[in-house]
Amino acid sequence: MGRRRNKKGRPVSGWLIIDKAYDFGSTEAVSKAKWLFQAQKAGHAGTLDPLATGVLPIAFGEATKTSGFVMDAQKHYRFTARWGEARSTDDAEGDVIATSDKRPSRDEIEAVLPRFTGEIEQIPPQFSAIKVQGERAYDIARDGEKVKLEPRQVMIHDLRIIEMRCDNETVFEAVTGKGAYVRALVRDMAHALGTEGYVAELRRLAVGALRAEDGITLDALEAMETVEERDAALLPITHALAAMPQAVIDGPQADKLRRGQAAVVSPATAKGVRGDAAGVIEGVLAVLHDDAVAICELDGLKLKPTRVFNA
Repeated sequence: MGRRRNKKGRPVSGWLIIDKAYDFGSTEAVSKAKWLFQAQKAGHAGTLDPLATGVLPIAFGEATKTSGFVMDAQKHYRFTARWGEARSTDDAEGDVIATSDKRPSRDEIEAVLPRFTGEIEQIPPQFSAIKVQGERAYDIARDGEKVKLEPRQVMIHDLRIIEMRCDNETVFEAVTGKGAYVRALVRDMAHALGTEGYVAELRRLAVGALRAEDGITLDALEAMETVEERDAALLPITHALAAMPQAVIDGPQADKLRRGQAAVVSPATAKGVRGDAAGVIEGVLAVLHDDAVAICELDGLKLKPTRVFNA
């Protein structure tokens, strides 16, 4: 048998909140962060457009096992809609493809907001990462072809005006669910208002419990002299899973879960997780000394691991 090749890099684990700079790609940011931390494994939880700024969650090591949970979390955005022009990309990067003299008033905008709040139907932008017959939509669009994208249901939990900056710009904040596009939201609001529009500025303020105020720029990380300094910027796996019910366990129970076996918890622990709910409770985080051990199902008094984190 051949010898197993050692992985390159450090076995670092945790979440890093990058406050992404303008005109910088998400994949590029992950590569830079992985190099700065000399990490074996890294990936991001949710692409942020190059022209957008703000929260880009990067998972290292064991935290990559939780990326799906973070991607499913609510996103909080602040963005500026510019009225009177449509762009091919639905943001400032694209070519002007339509114009309108109509400039909506605050009252007119307020009147249409309920139509774009809650569960709505949305067609993603032509320039998006959605795959169409194995190709990214933005690759097809860049070749000058029209991309046929199907409408889908997305959730807009909250949408409000923050500022009427001038007659052709309105600043909004929105809290969205998975798969919602702010660029499509502005495009569709503009059409409902009898005008055209695109996203002139976009900043992601939070992804679940990962907030911009807890973030750090790549420039600040690069200015640090050692990886130990950079490690201090990492958040534990538990931070990104703060919305999950938690079961505090002891060492022997943790050993069982890490071996893929069920652990038995006390009735008080089970009651604390379950509350008044009946049946099997999914998505329970087993924690030992504030460290994530496993994501589990709680069935009676049994914690059954579905995703285990290495110590």
